[in-house]
Amino acid sequence: MARAKNSNQLAEHERRYRELAGQLADIDLIYSGSITRRYTRCGTPGCKCHADPPQLHGPYYQWTAKKNGKTVTRRLNPAEAALYKEWIDNDRELRRILQQMRQVAAKAAGLRLEQAAKPTLKV
Repeated sequence: MARAKNSNQLAEHERRYRELAGQLADIDLIYSGSITRRYTRCGTPGCKCHADPPQLHGPYYQWTAKKNGKTVTRRLNPAEAALYKEWIDNDRELRRILQQMRQVAAKAAGLRLEQAAKPTLKV
C-alpha cells in the first residue's frame, strides 16, 4: 500500500516538474540587474529644481548590475528602461521557476531513493 502511495506521489512530482519545465520555454530574453528611476537637482542657481517646492529634473533611468565583481551602471532612455525591466522581470521569473523545480526534484529524488533502497520481491 505504501509503495502505491509513493508511486502516486512520485508521478505527481514528476508531472509538476515537467509542467514547470514547460514554463521555461515561454520565458523571453533574460538579463540581470536592476532599473532605478531618479529625479535630480542641477547646479544652476534659480532653477526650478531649487524652488520651494522643488520641481526636480527627470525621470532618468539607470540599469545597474555586477559584472566581474564590479558594479556597472548605464543610463537608459525610457524605451531602453522598459526593455531592461521586461528582461529583468523574465530573469526573476526564471529563477522563481528554477527554485520550484529544485524543490519538486528534491521530493521526487527522495521517493526514488526510497524505491531503490527497498528490495523487490521475486516470484
